Amino acid sequence: MQAGTPRKKESRNGAVMRLYMFEHCSLCFRVRMTAALKRLPLQETVVLDDDSGTMTDLVGRRQIPILVKDSGQPMLESMDMVSYIDGIGDPILVGCERTEIAERAESILSQAPSLTQPRYPLLRLPEFATPAALEHYNLRKRKMLGDLAELLANTRRYIDELMPDLEELGDLVESESAINGRLSRDDVRVLPLLRSLAVVKELRFPKKVMDYFETMMKRTGYRPLPVV
Repeated sequence: MQAGTPRKKESRNGAVMRLYMFEHCSLCFRVRMTAALKRLPLQETVVLDDDSGTMTDLVGRRQIPILVKDSGQPMLESMDMVSYIDGIGDPILVGCERTEIAERAESILSQAPSLTQPRYPLLRLPEFATPAALEHYNLRKRKMLGDLAELLANTRRYIDELMPDLEELGDLVESESAINGRLSRDDVRVLPLLRSLAVVKELRFPKKVMDYFETMMKRTGYRPLPVV
């Protein structure tokens, strides 16, 4: 997908929601997977990492994802977007939510950046399609995380720290096709995190986690990100 080029599925009435996004963004994937699971049309527009103007023009500040509804009204906050999309027609995220899933997801989310964010600029993703966009990302992340090369060099330590949470998550998986047996908001919390972590070549998911990840990605119709 080229930066700024929408991924579009036509709806029968011609109205299409549009998502402004980064390909690597796990919060963006929450919205994408929900629309895909519901087979709803969604126009995806990748924003260059240094294109703050597009974001501020839409919502007054730099923030991704941004969902523009069929009506043209923009909205923020990924889980609000998930609720909005799931509310179109018959809901599908009707399964139970478990506190222990949310806790594991939060713990994994707090650890993932040291593994994932140094790798994203190596994947030739459309949000880094220009040298300026790539440099903008690298500068931002160095301010937040420190030296990216050093983070990559410490990959094994970060994996070892993460594995207990992944093992616990595996113990909680009830079905390959829905983490709680029926699709729920917990799937929206977990699958995007796994998609992000799967870019780490040295990381091996526990079997139940891997089976869940592969099955759910097939259900969405999206391919995993490249691995490095």
